[in-house]
Amino acid sequence: MLTNFKAILFGSIGTLVETSELQRRAFNQAFSEADLDWNWNPDEYKIMLKKSGGRNRINEYATDRGIKVNAHELHLKKTEIFDNMMKEEGISLRPGVANLIGYAIDNNVHLAFVTSTSNANVDAIFMALNGQLNRNDFNFIGNDKMVSKPKPDSEIYLKALSNLKLNAKDCLAIEDTEVSMRSAINANIKCIAFPGALALDNDFSDAFYITDDLSRNNLLFTE
Repeated sequence: MLTNFKAILFGSIGTLVETSELQRRAFNQAFSEADLDWNWNPDEYKIMLKKSGGRNRINEYATDRGIKVNAHELHLKKTEIFDNMMKEEGISLRPGVANLIGYAIDNNVHLAFVTSTSNANVDAIFMALNGQLNRNDFNFIGNDKMVSKPKPDSEIYLKALSNLKLNAKDCLAIEDTEVSMRSAINANIKCIAFPGALALDNDFSDAFYITDDLSRNNLLFTE
């Protein structure tokens, strides 16, 4: 059970809050402001999420259409728009997240946010949650400057293990997409699949456990 783990590793923004639709809208607004006639619909974006990295998605989309764009600048603009959307529209923690974090704090279990997104996104998440989550409760918070390889590469997880001074067997990861889950599994960390709204059809067959609610009483797995 949970008592066998020394750390709980939340692996992506989507394991804390559901932001898929906000992300999609932010991409489209960035494209519009750049005078691009691109508009990613929900079904199209759902397929894109099977690969990690917003800049990579922009680059691939442009290449497929024989267009040259500055993917870095476009992604920076998308991030700015996304962060503003979160602050203005407000977001809430996903089911059971607060309960599981409370359990970890009460039982001296380390918490980590093993994300490779930008520091600006991390700051915006905590600001938009407006007290629902305290960044000081996390013993490790990742960002894109810490790694050179995006998920599903395990680099960010290995960085977290090193920082926490823990072995993989002592940790339990949580991920919301198959591609991000691979990052944890590649680091030999058991992973709970907590599928995001646009990842319900992902292949989570290699997950340690699959759930739609992280409340401690809902985690009925055994070692």
